[in-house]
Amino acid sequence: MKLSGLIINDIKPLNKKSKVRDLQLLFNQLTFSHIPINDDDKTYLGCFSETDAHCFEGHKTLSDYQHSIETFFVRDNTLLLDVLEAFAINSANIMPILNAQNDYLGYYELNDIINLFGESPFFAEAGGVLVVEKGINDYSFSEISQIVESNGGKLLGAFVSKMNSDLVQVTMKIVNTGLNEIIQTFRRYSYNIISGHEEDGYIESLKERSDYLKKYLNI
Repeated sequence: MKLSGLIINDIKPLNKKSKVRDLQLLFNQLTFSHIPINDDDKTYLGCFSETDAHCFEGHKTLSDYQHSIETFFVRDNTLLLDVLEAFAINSANIMPILNAQNDYLGYYELNDIINLFGESPFFAEAGGVLVVEKGINDYSFSEISQIVESNGGKLLGAFVSKMNSDLVQVTMKIVNTGLNEIIQTFRRYSYNIISGHEEDGYIESLKERSDYLKKYLNI
């Protein structure tokens, strides 16, 4: 998925020589968890969090608190899932974007990324959802695909949804077929069937969890 259309430039990074009160005022006006900060030559330095900003003394400059800058960002060619992971790791609802030359291009908003993820065929298309489990050294995505397709199914997507030192669970979305024959074939190949859903109820549950994630991260 191309994310370039989601880049936003309406809020420019503050210069490190700006007063702390300017940063605090921005946070009072916006719902952002972080504000990007630039050096004198417009080089991106990182972000200040709202939590930190309200602990700073308003008459001082941002450079006085440079030790509190959080230096997270993504590249303009970073993939959707990696962007989503960066949001979660940094507990942020905006994500600065740099190009290969480290030029600041703008930022993504978490809501836009979550909505784009929710519009993917895995969520949007009708189909059944199947969760299978097997030994971590025994499962194979090529085998999983072969089992589904040999029974007339088509995979919209599959991902590792749980993993420990012994077992791995794979969640897949399948279209254009009932699941019963596919489930029986997985059992013959020694996969444990964790869950099989002919309807879209499980996808609705995933969407609800996606909405919860958005609320949790949208600080």
